[in-house]
Amino acid sequence: MAEPGRRYAGIAWTAAGFEVAVLDDAGQLVLPVARFGPGQRGELTGYLAGLAAAGPVAAVLDSTNGVLDGALQAAGLPVYRADPWLLPGRPLLGSVPARALAEVARRDLAALSRLTAQSGTLTGRGAEHRAGIAGSRAQASALAGAGRLARHGRRAGPAGAGPADAVPEVALTFDDGPNPPYTGQILGILARYQVPATFFCVGLQASAHPADIARLAAAGHGLGNHTWSHPFLPDLSRAQLAEQLDRTDEAVTRAAGGAGPDLFRPPYGSRSPDVLRWLGERGTPIVLWDVDPSDWARPGAALIAGRVLMQARPGTIILMHDGGGDRSQTVAALPLVIEGLLDRGFRFTRADHLLAAAAPPPGSRIETCSSFFS
Repeated sequence: MAEPGRRYAGIAWTAAGFEVAVLDDAGQLVLPVARFGPGQRGELTGYLAGLAAAGPVAAVLDSTNGVLDGALQAAGLPVYRADPWLLPGRPLLGSVPARALAEVARRDLAALSRLTAQSGTLTGRGAEHRAGIAGSRAQASALAGAGRLARHGRRAGPAGAGPADAVPEVALTFDDGPNPPYTGQILGILARYQVPATFFCVGLQASAHPADIARLAAAGHGLGNHTWSHPFLPDLSRAQLAEQLDRTDEAVTRAAGGAGPDLFRPPYGSRSPDVLRWLGERGTPIVLWDVDPSDWARPGAALIAGRVLMQARPGTIILMHDGGGDRSQTVAALPLVIEGLLDRGFRFTRADHLLAAAAPPPGSRIETCSSFFS
């Protein structure tokens, strides 16, 4: 039941950006539907924050929109997620309409999950997420055995390797960008230390900031596909998943001048038997991670760096973020991470190079991912 005086802001995404419809407690539009380009997340957040200054506003997303909640929460807005069983069907590419999102919240806000910075976009669906990972072990093991899915690279040098080959390697990876100004700041730090990294890009962000894609490609960093809108993959149909990946490939390839993504990372590491079967048919290697400092939760630069340095091992794939919100703490932590790992004798490499050097033995199995929200 609607709460007197509260307004409900449904936030939809399309291939062209975002739409916001705000309803009052009687179900009437407060303002005309507002539209924002994919690079106007700040303007969208400011628009809602301005409305909230005049009275309570509940911001409502769906589970296929994983690119806005961090910024909205940082602005002090209460953010809710409406799940598929509460909503009408979605188009091939896009969420349900903004007004439909607002209306389901107006009817029963308590039925939606209120998101928190600590548990992330999948607040309330953690058990389902973990069950999907556990239920996909057979498919993950088969892909890992074929060298097409990995959580980390080779843990030690091969027998008889020369001194140079025996240097332990790690891979820095960054998700959810590009995201000015943080992507540019991270690229500057990587250049200063002459360290390569791999960036898993969101299509909406790539379409909004092609210059950042071109810059990281020109610097020799790896490019990966991280879907168009950062959805919870088990909520997508096969056709919707393919459209997310195809559109992102096109946007990144166009911005990079021909050097397109050659790796894929599922948002949140989410998967199911069906999702892994569909991804396996595409043939793109799937890259997970074994060190997650939870920089997305903004615990502080020192804690982010300390978690990485404490957990890193030969072959480690480190998950960090240049997108999804304020990443100033990640930027501040990065020099500490790089210097700490260099001091311990690690060498940095791109994720694709790390995986190419780790030919899996027959029957190898992938470990279950222990980090669920990224």
